[in-house]
Amino acid sequence: MKTFDLNVDPVRMVNQELHDSPVGGFSINSPEGRHCIACGVDAEIDVTIDGHVGYYCAGMNKLASIQIAGNAGPGVAENMMSGSVRIKGNASQYAGASAHGGTLIIEGDASSRCGISMKGADIIVMGSVGHMSAFMAQSGRLVICGDAGDYLGDSIYEADIYILGETGELGVDCIEKKMTAEHRDSLSDLLIANKIDRSAKEFRRYGSARKLYNFNIDHADDY
Repeated sequence: MKTFDLNVDPVRMVNQELHDSPVGGFSINSPEGRHCIACGVDAEIDVTIDGHVGYYCAGMNKLASIQIAGNAGPGVAENMMSGSVRIKGNASQYAGASAHGGTLIIEGDASSRCGISMKGADIIVMGSVGHMSAFMAQSGRLVICGDAGDYLGDSIYEADIYILGETGELGVDCIEKKMTAEHRDSLSDLLIANKIDRSAKEFRRYGSARKLYNFNIDHADDY
């Protein structure tokens, strides 16, 4: 495993090495809240970041397995395509925004707008999420083991939200939906694959009421 120290090695140089490495393991020490660490990685490599990171860490990740042993600033795993990102602490705003694929796991809490405009990723939050999470989420799954703030799933499309705790006021066009055996089995597989010690039977499912798909003058105030 190759080790970097960001008190010595510039972030840009470290990122370039990650981009140039098709295989291998990497340890990044002393992140100290620096921004854009391990962005744009496009290979099946393992990256461990030992400490807290700033904004857009692991953005645009493709194929890599990235672990953050601390908290993450805004936009972690933004526009992720595949691979996995695991945060041992908490995540700030819009974690996993616009993520197309892969898995984002947050072992602590996530702030507002977690999973906004997600397009196919799986996001698992073992704590709670803030307001406007899954806003305009198009596809994928947001799994919340704690509680959710207000306006969960506002203007949601075809993503699924699974929650164990309580919700605040639901967002526009977001409703509780039937938890079918198919959904329960799919969620169970996701939890087991990511070593999350929760039973799928405990979760409730939320999604789109599909009332905003076409303009309706009677719903004009909701647009």
